[in-house]
Amino acid sequence: MTAGIGVMMYTVLDQARADLEGTLAQLAGLGYLGIETYGLVEHFGPARVRDAIAAAGLTLTSAHTPFPAGAEAEALLDQNEQLGAEVLVWSMEREEFDSPEAIRRGVERVNEAAERAAGRGMRIAYHNHFAEFSQEFGGRQAYDLLLELLDDRVLVELDAYWAQMGGADPAEVLGRLGDRVRFVHVKDGPAVSYENDVMVPIGEGGIDWARTLTTPSGLRWHIVELERLHIDTFEALRRSYDHLVGRGLSRGAHVPASAKERA
Repeated sequence: MTAGIGVMMYTVLDQARADLEGTLAQLAGLGYLGIETYGLVEHFGPARVRDAIAAAGLTLTSAHTPFPAGAEAEALLDQNEQLGAEVLVWSMEREEFDSPEAIRRGVERVNEAAERAAGRGMRIAYHNHFAEFSQEFGGRQAYDLLLELLDDRVLVELDAYWAQMGGADPAEVLGRLGDRVRFVHVKDGPAVSYENDVMVPIGEGGIDWARTLTTPSGLRWHIVELERLHIDTFEALRRSYDHLVGRGLSRGAHVPASAKERA
């Protein structure tokens, strides 16, 4: 089945903090099926966010939240248990990919989180940036070393945009991840600068999404994330939805009118 289309809430964080219920209703109205939380639970509390997601008729795909390890682990797990999250997603820091030893130390934190989450019936997913792909050690990509060291229970959320910026082919990465990859962050733009890239609606930038998203993999969700824009956010989300759902790459709540006209 074609993966469902969702939104990473960082995309509309300011709007959601000003009007949580209205923003979620607007996303549902565009046809999006789910959301990945970011920065909302800390602002509103898990119960209100959970209820607002349900009221909008959306699915909670995952929670973007720090790995539940160390002193804050149980509090983070309590919070996400109240939210109803089944998968908790986070990243290691860029400097943790400076050497194989640094990767191993960082993975200890992720694997601890996987063990703790399993005790609550939850799973951890790892979200990449670009250093995982730009760094190589002994001819091996840092990402490969990371995957080898991660607990088998750790799922993958591939950020295809940052992977491409790191020098990888997102379609090839998805193909070798197989069923371990459940989510992909879908964003578009020039893919040249982590700090300065301005995003554009999906299909209007440099990523070959048709090839990437039709690569056989374990993907359940295509999660649109547009971090910096020079146009209205909801207009960008509408155009992104029309591109992905209209071309049959993602599954949404309805088929865009533009796709019906083409048919």
